[in-house]
Amino acid sequence: MSLSIIAFLILIAAFAIGSLTSISAGLLALVAAFGVGTLLADLPIKDVMDLFPSGLFFILVGATLLFGIVRVTGTIDLLAYWAERLAGGRRLLVPVLMFLLTAILASAGAFTPAAIAIVAPVALALGSRFGISTLAMGLVVVQGANAGAFSPVNPFGVLSNLMLDEAGVPGDTLKLYLYCFVFNAVLAVIAYALVQAITNRRNPKDDAADTETAGIDGSGGLVASQPAAGPATGGVATAVAAETTTETAAPTKVAVTPMRVLTLIGLVALLVLTTVFGIDVGVASLVIALALIVVKPSVQKPAIEGMPWSAVLLVTGIVTYVGVLEAMGALADLQSGIESLGSGSVAALITSYVVGIISAFASTTGTLSVISPIVVPIAGDPLLTAIGVVTAVSISSSVVDTSPMSTSGALLMASAQPKDERMFFRALLLWAIGMIAIVPLFVWFFFVYLGIG
Repeated sequence: MSLSIIAFLILIAAFAIGSLTSISAGLLALVAAFGVGTLLADLPIKDVMDLFPSGLFFILVGATLLFGIVRVTGTIDLLAYWAERLAGGRRLLVPVLMFLLTAILASAGAFTPAAIAIVAPVALALGSRFGISTLAMGLVVVQGANAGAFSPVNPFGVLSNLMLDEAGVPGDTLKLYLYCFVFNAVLAVIAYALVQAITNRRNPKDDAADTETAGIDGSGGLVASQPAAGPATGGVATAVAAETTTETAAPTKVAVTPMRVLTLIGLVALLVLTTVFGIDVGVASLVIALALIVVKPSVQKPAIEGMPWSAVLLVTGIVTYVGVLEAMGALADLQSGIESLGSGSVAALITSYVVGIISAFASTTGTLSVISPIVVPIAGDPLLTAIGVVTAVSISSSVVDTSPMSTSGALLMASAQPKDERMFFRALLLWAIGMIAIVPLFVWFFFVYLGIG
């Protein structure tokens, strides 16, 4: 048995133990990284330490701290209130608005983690107010980011268009963007409908409880209930508007305070710093978080205490182990196997699966960069359409961004309530596995085999 196979089996074992027990899979993977790195790959301990994803760590810590402050100051409730007013009690409009907002930010050039970091906390909070599954809302937000991610000004789109250029077929920029946008829009609808159906089937009593809590009177009107106020909610009523009601009470007004205005300015600054000036999302988030803490020091303690440190350990530990796999050549062995295939069509299918698997544990941007030398010759095959090959690979690499080991999935976990952390991890992981199993085959058949393009 080769060392690469042993290393992959150890990672699978860490996942299995982490899923079936209360032991952190991230901690297991982090310790295993040192064992595999030093014993199997002959790497010095310092080299293994250097594989720790410091950039991802800063993104997670910076984003979760900043949005911890956004929650503590009640700014999320303010944004949710405005979105609720815009939705006008129409529950189905809520995921549509969140999808479009994230897609617009990504299309304008916002790096997908930045777009998700801005929208996810608001979307999840708004979903709770409307009785929508937070998991469903989270998936919609990620698909929205992916829908806009392949615009010509987004890093994902830049890399994919570079593949088209090197394959000798420039000029298909708009096609790539539209194909990816439509695919992710359809997937968002499927994800929302599926998760909501499963949630409603498993928790039929919760729906009745929500209706009773909201206080539907005899005439079908909805009377908002008033839950106890807390630092993270700002004392906002969380009544759920039932779609079958004919008359709903207006949402409880959330005041616009100077601190909330400053926090909103901070969110705008995050978008500008990351999109216009290219500053790392984590670094920009830390700078803005510190500025807000200086203005109001009392937000620091609850914001830090609410940070999901176990999620940070989980994600960074597994990504460190994947770094060891790359350093020992296990991922290169996988890529060599693809290059040895004789059929361009089969190579495109295998490549789509490989980028999906790798991207689930690493940066999509990094995956597209690494896989580019393999994709370009396949896209240049005269028997295939270049736009079809690149589209299939692009979608396969980004559709797994819901994985809790990727930046986007980790940000969703960070935006969720601490009590939902394990549920979110398992659900996002299962969804990512499903995407790896189904999507590469589907997009290969549609874009490569049928030659759509």
